[in-house]
Amino acid sequence: MRLAPFFCFFSFIWLADCAPPTCYSRVLGLSKEIMDLLEKLHNYHLTKTCVEILPKMFLDVHNSCIVTKLRDFLYVVENLPTRYCRERPRIVLLKRKVNNLYTIINRICYRDLVYFTDDCEAIETGQSTPHYGEDRLQLLVEEKR
Repeated sequence: MRLAPFFCFFSFIWLADCAPPTCYSRVLGLSKEIMDLLEKLHNYHLTKTCVEILPKMFLDVHNSCIVTKLRDFLYVVENLPTRYCRERPRIVLLKRKVNNLYTIINRICYRDLVYFTDDCEAIETGQSTPHYGEDRLQLLVEEKR
């Protein structure tokens, strides 16, 4: 009888762990997987020459430019210059993951994601430049006087 509450407690923990991922968590996880895979491709000797042509990309799911950058990146990956590069298993995996992320963001989670910035350059460089709102900018101007 003493073990019954113990088993109930752990069964609730197990059920909580089995919850399906939300759109947001799936997008975050998939973008991290893509970034890790890109890093591996840049370091792997068989694919290093293939990925030199790929544009630099730092995925930020809170950036509204991610959809257009993913679309452009997918176009480049699908049209790599050599057949050898297009058929490498890791490149095929990258293409599949980028296509999945693009589909999830563009169709499945279309209205569930919230974009905090539209800094397209940040996706290419990984450096986000702060954009102050007009009220914050006005306060900065007044502080200088």
